This record gives sequence, structure tokens and C-alpha cells, in this order.
Amino acid sequence: MTGSRGDLVPAPDLRSVFNEVFYHLYTNSNLPRAERLGGEMIRLVLCKVYDEMHNGNGLQFRAGADEPVESVAARVRNLFDSVKSEYSDVIEATEQILLDSASVAYVVGRLQDISLLRTRKDAVGDAFEVFIGPSLRGEKGQFFTPRAVVRLCVQMLDPVHTERVLDPASGTGGFLVVALEHVGNDIREHGRGLPEAEIQKRTSAVASENFFGIDKESDLAKVCKAYLAIIGDGRGDVFCADSLADPKTWGAALRKKISLGSFDVVLTNPPFGAKIPIKSKALLQQYDLGFRWNKNRKTGDWTKTETVTNKQTPQVLFIERCLQLLKPGGRMAIVLPEGLFGNPSDGYIFKYVFSKAKVLAVVSCPHETFQPGTHIKTSVLFLEKTVPRGDYDIFMAIARKAGHDKNGKVIYRIDDSGHAILDDKGEKIVDDDLPAIAERYRLFEENGRRLKEFRPLGFAVSSGRIKDNILIPDYYDPGVADELRALADTGKYALTTVQSLVDDGVISIGRGNEVGSQFYGRGDVPFVRTTDIVNWETRVDPVKCVPDEIYRLYAKRQGLREGDILFVNDGTFLIGRSAMVTELDTRIVIQSHVRRIRVLKPARLDPFLLFYLLNTKAVRKQIEDKTFIQATISTLGNRLREVHLPIPRDDEKRRKWADDMMSIIKGKVELRRRCTQALEI
Repeated sequence: MTGSRGDLVPAPDLRSVFNEVFYHLYTNSNLPRAERLGGEMIRLVLCKVYDEMHNGNGLQFRAGADEPVESVAARVRNLFDSVKSEYSDVIEATEQILLDSASVAYVVGRLQDISLLRTRKDAVGDAFEVFIGPSLRGEKGQFFTPRAVVRLCVQMLDPVHTERVLDPASGTGGFLVVALEHVGNDIREHGRGLPEAEIQKRTSAVASENFFGIDKESDLAKVCKAYLAIIGDGRGDVFCADSLADPKTWGAALRKKISLGSFDVVLTNPPFGAKIPIKSKALLQQYDLGFRWNKNRKTGDWTKTETVTNKQTPQVLFIERCLQLLKPGGRMAIVLPEGLFGNPSDGYIFKYVFSKAKVLAVVSCPHETFQPGTHIKTSVLFLEKTVPRGDYDIFMAIARKAGHDKNGKVIYRIDDSGHAILDDKGEKIVDDDLPAIAERYRLFEENGRRLKEFRPLGFAVSSGRIKDNILIPDYYDPGVADELRALADTGKYALTTVQSLVDDGVISIGRGNEVGSQFYGRGDVPFVRTTDIVNWETRVDPVKCVPDEIYRLYAKRQGLREGDILFVNDGTFLIGRSAMVTELDTRIVIQSHVRRIRVLKPARLDPFLLFYLLNTKAVRKQIEDKTFIQATISTLGNRLREVHLPIPRDDEKRRKWADDMMSIIKGKVELRRRCTQALEI
């Protein structure tokens, strides 16, 4: 039973197909263990890819309607023998497909009409993600990169056929495969008029000579090497080794091919997470970022000490190792947790980066980008190994759509009526901002690294505007600055920062405290957490109430008074919520993530006016843009003090806003009092 490659179609949602296959095999196969199924599925996927690449009009990865399962399985096993024979340097001769014949036939039946090579997502990567199991991947920080992010990185760095390309945390090879496709197009462009066989020959030579990968996990390294060899029809060099180790300890074959300062392009998504720190002193002392850095409180500047740190997360060391691997003038793209780009304690990282490289671009990825694998929000950092002279423009972009939802399901663009928007071919368009960002970056480059107009999917920020080594695009959103400037230009508002009000003694800012859960439900004093601040008032959760002695412990320290404002400063999706402390709320304890804002000079600023201003659209947008992600938790930090309040210059308008807010708050108090009285009857 054979078929034609032209009859195959891309899979709209390959992950769903693999999920179905996994559950079927887990329940019905002779190998009902996820870790064993992973290896089997990868072998079958490689057979399928090889078949598409090499068997053209006589596909072997097929199953007839009434064909015995033994016949199908035998044909696939023969196909795997062909794969091993041609690629003996990447697949061990002893490897076999161990699944029972019925299971092999089932997989063939589910995949035979799909073109894996034309499917949008990386087939091998998807298979590995599904079959390796999220717990194993999570422990080692292995979260595979969505194809849209990979394409963004490749398109923005734009490698050409003469350049050496490396992924030092190559996983299943997504970056290398897409980069090879991109370089193949470059070869085709430069070889116009040449026979296709010659184009393929040159692409194969580039794959063998210029493409390299390293991964610490042997299974990942093997799959990456095999996949790159099949796709590139060459022998891409992929090694199983620790990229972060001292290069002197690498094997001879690796040292022969890969050395520091020898690559034009580095693309990578390294393993990241606080749960997998590097603690080896011998390893850490190779790196400047493996040492402790001190921050000067007066100047804010960072200085490296002579003391090796106790531990460092791998993603931080990968930044430095990638720069070490680049030639002078080389380019890199690295996927990192967004927290690194703005956490005050991580400022030394970008002090180091700015001293060694030119920041080409920073792209903030949507929350859903790596979901459902992990909820960590990421950004992509693009660097050139060049120490810049003077100010220069940095490309920044804010992506809101990742092409899939939090469950990994593909999402499509829709119009105002909810109908799918179709392209010129009548096909649905994936709702993904990253292709548009890559196009904006191309325009940025063509325009001499300048962009005049602001768009969230691509705008320019002068390096001289970078504050406190913060590289989060939202923080520099010029749209917010333009809105504030427009308010100021009307002459009707005085833009006053929260910090200036603190400096002038008009307001003070305090914070709450943490109360151990062992005290929950043991008293009647409300412990107000971030989730208890709703609709401009505090909510009492009896389950979280604490005893009077806890209240007395913190009452003097927190000192809450009527007229104080409670403001949520930390907590995903909650930041910016506020409530006014009334006569009903003074006997409470507030959580550490809540700030207490008190007006000290009411004659200068009415508390109700301040409360009103904190809830205006202009202020809320600033709060949103100054909120950073630390791992999976959001925080505003001290950036609350940077917020500009648009205070009306007109006395009557100030009184009106204050009176309106006071009326609302007093109405809420009266309603609460009446509810309490009703329940006492």
C-alpha cells in the first residue's frame, strides 16, 4: 500500500493528534509507560519524516483499509532499518521499534495522511513534549520552544549560508531546523538557475559544516542530531555535553568542532528555573555572572566582587556563555524569564550585558507562549557582540497573542461578529503577533535602525533612556507617555509623581505583614489579603480571620486609620486594586503585598481625590506598564512611586472628584452597616 507525498496535508493541531495517540498507546499498547512510549513515538515520527523526505511517490508509512497490522508493522520496521542504515552515525544499529504490531499500525493510521514537514509546529518537538511527560521536563527546566518564537528569532537574526550557527541547549532541534530552512532559502536565492539537486547538495553541505547543537540530555541530543540530519539531508553536528562546563573538559570531537569565539549566530532557549541552580564553584568561577555583585545604594551602579556566589540559575550563565561563543560582531537570540529583565536584584546581569554587547532588540512574549507547559512569562533578548559607542536605538515589541490559548489550542483571528478571518487562500489566520513583530524589525533594519511611529508590535527606545538596567518593553511604552503629555499640554492638569508627594511630605507609604497560616480562623480580626480588596472596599473572610494578639502585634506597626488607602502592589491580575479604610475597617491586619497610602497634608491633597486619581484610566495604564513578572508572580515594586498623577488645576474640579468619591465610599459604608444590622435581628 503506497501513496503520494502530494496527497498529504498539514495538521492544523498536531499536539491534539499526538495526545490522542499517547492515551491510546498508554491504554492499549504493550509498553504502558510514558518514558518508554516517548522513545517509541520518536522513532516512528522519524520514520514518517524520512518517508516524506525520501520516498516521494511511493510512501511506505501507510496502512490499507483491510491490511493486516503485521504487514503494516513489518513495512515500518523495514523503513526504520533504512533510516538506521543511512544515518548510522546518529542512530544506533541496535535500536528497534518495540511496540506491538497493532499499536504501530494505529500510529500509522493516525499519521499517514498528515505531512509532518509542512505542518506549522515542530513535529518531533511536539511528540517529545507529549510523550516525555510534563513532570520530567519541568524538573529539568526543559520547556520546548513554540515554532512561532523560533521563527521570530531566526527571521530577526537572519543567518546566511556562510555563517556558523549554534544552539547550546538544542533540545529536539527546533532552532536549528528552522534556521536551516531559512539558510536553505538563502542558498536558493543565491543559486538562482541552479538545478534543485545542486541546491539540495549545497544545503546538505551547510548542514554538515555550519550547523551545531549541544544538549546535556542524551535522548534530546540524539533526536536533534537525527532530525537535523534528515531535514538537512546532511550530518549536522550535535553533541551530548554540558554547554556550561569548562570547554577544556569537553570531549575531543566537541572541542574540534566548537570553541569559544567561533560562531556568527547563536539561537537558544536554555533550561531555566530557580529549582535547578548551578552550585559548582569550579563551574561558576568561569563566569563574571558566577560571582557576587554589589549595588551602590547612592548611584545604583553594580560592581563585581571577588567572591564566587553560592549558586546561580542556568539561564543567567547561558547569557554569558552565548556571548563567549560568538565571534566579535556575532549575533544571538536567547529566550529568558521576563523577571530577569526588570527585577531590581538582577540589575547586575544587564550591567554586564551592556558592557559586553549591543542590545539589538527585546520582544516581550504573551503569558500563554509556553503554556500549558509552564506559566512563566518570557521575553527574547537579541544581542550583538559589539561594545557600542554612544547612544543607539533598541527595538522593542510587546506581543499579546501567541497563536494558542493557555491549553495549547490554536486560536484564530476573528472579526467583530465572531467569524474567522480568512486569508487569500480561504484558510483561517492564526492569531499570532510574532510574525508582525518580525516584519516590523525588518523595517527597523531597513530604515537604518530607526522607527518614527509607535506601534506596540515594534518601537524604538534610545539606549540612553534605559533606566536601572530595566529592559521590559512595557516599561518604555511610548503610548503612555504620549497620553500623559497630551493631558499636560491641555494646561488643565499638573502631572505629579507619587515620589514627589512622598518627598514633599504630602503622603506616606507603608506596607503590611505576613501572618502565618497557623493563625487563620482563630479569631475575629480580618486579615486583609490582596484578594480581599474588591470593588473599592475590603472583604472579610472569616476563614482567614486572626486572633486579637496578632492584631495587637501589628497594630502599632501598621497603624491603620480612617481615610488611609489600601493598594494592591503584588499579585497577578490584582495589582492596582484599592480600597478606602473606613470607620468599619480600622481593626484589621493587612498582608505584605498591600501598601498603606496615607495623606499627611489634606489641605494639599484630599484623600478622596487621591483615591479617585489612583483609579483613573491614565494611572491604571501606568500601573499596568510598570508591573513586572517575577517567575509567575506579578509585582509593581517601588515603581509605584514613578506613577504620574494627573491632578486637576481647577479647584472646583478637584472638589467635585473628591466629593463624588466620598459619596460612593460613604454609600458603601452605610450599606455595610445596614446589612450588619439586618443580620443581627
